[in-house]
Amino acid sequence: MAEPLRVLVTGAAGQIAYSLLYSVAKGDVFGPNQPIILVLLDIQPMLGVLEGVVMEMMDCALPLLREVIPSVNEMEAFKDVDVAMLVGAMPRREGMERKDLLAANVKIFKSMGNAIDTQAKKNIKVVVVGNPANTNAYICKKYAPSINPANFTALTRLDQNRAQAQIAAKLGVSNSSVKNCVIWGNHSSTQYPDVNQAVVDLNGKSMPVREAVKDDNWLNNDFIKTVQQRGAAVIKARKLSSAMSAAKAIVDHVRDWWNGVPDGTYVSMAVPSDGSYNIEEGLIYSFPVRTKPDHTYEIVKGLTINDFSREKMDATEKELSEEKNMALSVCES
Repeated sequence: MAEPLRVLVTGAAGQIAYSLLYSVAKGDVFGPNQPIILVLLDIQPMLGVLEGVVMEMMDCALPLLREVIPSVNEMEAFKDVDVAMLVGAMPRREGMERKDLLAANVKIFKSMGNAIDTQAKKNIKVVVVGNPANTNAYICKKYAPSINPANFTALTRLDQNRAQAQIAAKLGVSNSSVKNCVIWGNHSSTQYPDVNQAVVDLNGKSMPVREAVKDDNWLNNDFIKTVQQRGAAVIKARKLSSAMSAAKAIVDHVRDWWNGVPDGTYVSMAVPSDGSYNIEEGLIYSFPVRTKPDHTYEIVKGLTINDFSREKMDATEKELSEEKNMALSVCES
């Protein structure tokens, strides 16, 4: 057995974490031979709920779970952490503008960046889930200057999974038959779900999704809107935000980052831009990436971008750049 990995989950008393923790602790993310120490961080008013979650994790009697540590102290919680899943954030309330949400949350993620910088392992891997996820990840990265910027990512795998599921349903095939759907940009309603690189196994052969669907009008309109607005649709129907599907996407994101994906496959992750596709350097922007078994990734280069795609990619970049500037002004004021 390997040495235990120290995995931190923030917002650990919340509903996404409740769906996430079991999968992490039983081996779905890091494999069947990797022991785990779970550190569960939340705010002081949630301590009672957090203690209940700890009891449940213990009562699962999972072979890989070595220890569960509840905490309401950021500096203690981030000590020697290998992987951080930053799920917790202030939720958007009725009547709240996105900029109000951003202002509240960037302060939280500035503080977490400081804690990561001083307490965590220097090779820590971070995925930010709490919204606005891309910009929160940007701020977290900025305030943890001793950590490799590439180790800060934000979750757009949920959007990729949503896109893949829409295509699979349209064609009447299994979800595993569709691959290489790409999410560009922000985890917001400006994101661009792109099927121009996607392929599907249909009737025993692999073909481009556009060729299989044979409906460019649907792919360029209703499909994009459905993926962009899926989170709002879930809230409207459920009166709660996506929890089960978000937790599954976190598992997918970290598992693939940790273990790598097969050749010819790429996945969507919001990562610091290196200037690829003329996206502003440093922005946390969702790209197609190839992940490798050494826990690294690279942005997929050289994909053909048509005028339709370019317009969508630029629009979501513009939103991210504005969010970044607003976040920096909040942090520096």
